[in-house]
Amino acid sequence: MTLNGTTGPQRSPRIDWVDYAKGICIVMVVMMHSVLGVEKAAGDTGFMHAFVMFAQPFRMPDFFLISGLFLAVVIDRDWRTYLDRKVLHFAYFYVLWMTIQFGFKAPGFAAESGWQHVGFMYLESFVEPFGTLWFIYLLPIFFVVTKLSRGVPAIAIWLVAAALETMHVVTGWTVIDEFCARFVYFYSGYLFASYVFALSDRSREKPAPALAGLVLWTLVNGGFVIADFSHWPLVSLALGFAGACAIIVMGTLLARMQWMNFLRYCGEHSIVIYLAFFLPMAVTRTVLLKTGLITDIGTISLIVTVAGVAGAVVIWRLALALRADFLFERPAAFWIAPKKAAPALQPAE
Repeated sequence: MTLNGTTGPQRSPRIDWVDYAKGICIVMVVMMHSVLGVEKAAGDTGFMHAFVMFAQPFRMPDFFLISGLFLAVVIDRDWRTYLDRKVLHFAYFYVLWMTIQFGFKAPGFAAESGWQHVGFMYLESFVEPFGTLWFIYLLPIFFVVTKLSRGVPAIAIWLVAAALETMHVVTGWTVIDEFCARFVYFYSGYLFASYVFALSDRSREKPAPALAGLVLWTLVNGGFVIADFSHWPLVSLALGFAGACAIIVMGTLLARMQWMNFLRYCGEHSIVIYLAFFLPMAVTRTVLLKTGLITDIGTISLIVTVAGVAGAVVIWRLALALRADFLFERPAAFWIAPKKAAPALQPAE
C-alpha cells in the first residue's frame, strides 16, 4: 500500500480540489518549520514570518478536517482491515521515519547528554511523538477513537471535542495536547463531509461570491492575528473552521481554473513531502546561513521552504529509482489484511 492508501496499479479517481487544498496545507506546514528554523538559527525574523503567523489559526485544522472527509467510506470495514489501513499503515511510516530522523540528530543529542540518554530518547519517541512526525502519530488514534465511539450520539462527541479545543489543554504530552486541540476538526470532516462537498460545489458554481468571501476572510483572520486574539477560547475554534472552509474554497477555485498545478501535485503527495522534507530543509538552511551568500532572512526562509518541498519529492523519486520503495511503500510483510483495491472516492490520509 502506498502512502496515499491505494493498492496495485489501479488508482481511484481523485477529487481535484481536495488535492489542491492538501497541497496548500503541506506547503504551509513546510513553510512554518522552514521559517521558524531559519529565524531561530539566525536570531532574527524576515518577511516570511508574517505568512507563518497568518496561517497559524487554520494550518493544521484544515489538514485534519480533510483527513476525516472520506472516513465514512471505510469506517464500516471489519476491525482487521480497518486497523491495517488506518493504524498499522501509519505506524509503519512513523517508526521508519522517526528512526531516520533520529539517526540524523543522534550525534547532536549525544554531544549534549551522552549516548545512554540518546537510547532513552529513542524509546521515548514511541510515546512522545518525535519532531515533525506527530501528525501521522495522531491520525491512527483519531481513526480508532472515531470507530469505537460510533455508538455514542455524534452531536455529543462533537460538543465534547469542541469543548476540549476551547480549553487549550497543556499537559506537556503532545498526544493529549494535540488530541484535544485537533480532534474536533477531524471529527467534523467525518461528520459534516456532505456540507464540505456542498461548499465546494457552490464555490465552483459561483466563483465571484466565493472570491469575495475569501477576501473578507483574509481581512478577518489577519485582523485577529495582528491583534493577537487568535488564540482566545472560542475565537481559535471559529478561526480554525473559517480557515478550513477558506482553504476548501481556495482549492476549489484553483481547481476550477486549473491554476498553480504544482499545489495539486503537492497535495497528491502530501504525506511523502511530510515525511521527507526535514532533510533538504535542514541542509539548505545550514548551507545558506553558514556561507552567508544571502543575508536577507526572509529570502533565506523562502528558499529553504522551496527546497524542503522540492527536495522531498526528489528523495521520493530517487528512492523509487533505487528500489528503496520501502521508504514510501509499506512492504507486504507489514500487512495484516489482504491487499485489495478499495473503490474509495479519495483515500483519507
